[in-house]
Amino acid sequence: MIGGGSVDGPMIGDNHAAGVQQILEWLNASLPEIVINAVGHRVVHGGVNYAAPTIVDDRVLQELRELEPLAPLHQPHNVAGIEASRAVFPSAPQVACFDTAFHRGHSFVNEAYALPRDYYDRGMRRFGFHGLSYEYIALRLRETEPVLACGRVIAAHLGNGASLCAMKDGRSVASTMGFTALEGLPMGTRCGQIDPGLLLYLLDHEKLSPEALGDLLYEQSGLKGLSGVSHDMRALETSDSPHARDAIAYFTHRIRMEIGALAATLGGLDALVFTGGIGEHSARVRAEVLAEMGWLGLTLDPQANARDDARISAGEARVPVFIIAANEEATIAQHAIKTAGLTRISAAA
Repeated sequence: MIGGGSVDGPMIGDNHAAGVQQILEWLNASLPEIVINAVGHRVVHGGVNYAAPTIVDDRVLQELRELEPLAPLHQPHNVAGIEASRAVFPSAPQVACFDTAFHRGHSFVNEAYALPRDYYDRGMRRFGFHGLSYEYIALRLRETEPVLACGRVIAAHLGNGASLCAMKDGRSVASTMGFTALEGLPMGTRCGQIDPGLLLYLLDHEKLSPEALGDLLYEQSGLKGLSGVSHDMRALETSDSPHARDAIAYFTHRIRMEIGALAATLGGLDALVFTGGIGEHSARVRAEVLAEMGWLGLTLDPQANARDDARISAGEARVPVFIIAANEEATIAQHAIKTAGLTRISAAA
């Protein structure tokens, strides 16, 4: 077992890089017969340059470091994992798989901000995230619902990070997230949609420093900030605090608004998919989201929803609603195999 303090596994270090390093060293020492043919990494931000999985060399690694300010909760740890893995498995290709890649190719109107065009040309545009999760959803739909997969689908990745993706024929058309993973839905500790004028006010009149503002937006807001209770939906659902109820109501309200906007972008809706920790396991959130969405053809079967069935829409619903378990790891593994040029697994593995 790998776990801090376990007699069977490594003691985990006091920071992410040290912890990853110790886990990989333990794996290498404890299972020497394993041949590591390639290592796949989730990297949240690929910026303008990376629209497909990429083998990491020194140049790529430096470019990924330069993107850290755009995803401060994730990118530094993604880079640390790559660095640690390169040190322990120096002969294995390190394959970076980007959460932004699935969304590349959006139309200009779904990618641009209404700033002077030079900003767009310099890479200040909407990227979208959770792409590895949405790519897996598109693949699973092609396997289980091939007709619907070719149509207009909205997928809702709801967890500590949360977003929606509009897909047409299995390709991303629009996302609720933007230049960073702050935009769009409220999340566990992130604010989501906010008036930029309010941010200017906080800087100019409340005299928040950029560092304090970043901490407010990334760490102190979202469900945690609204409720004053927790960022964890499970804790909010069991709380008797009216602020916890308000936080859930705001979360589901914003999801409804974004479903409507993305349905307009798609020109209609043929299927809705819930995924992620909240999307897969919170019957309450799913029910609140869809309580007033009958106008769009979305109607729940309460019993199926309570059981977390694979299909939770009512039999007469015009638009089917599904739950598909997130599996970014499967997507990363497939990308790593293909990008590293592996045709088979080593017999020694």
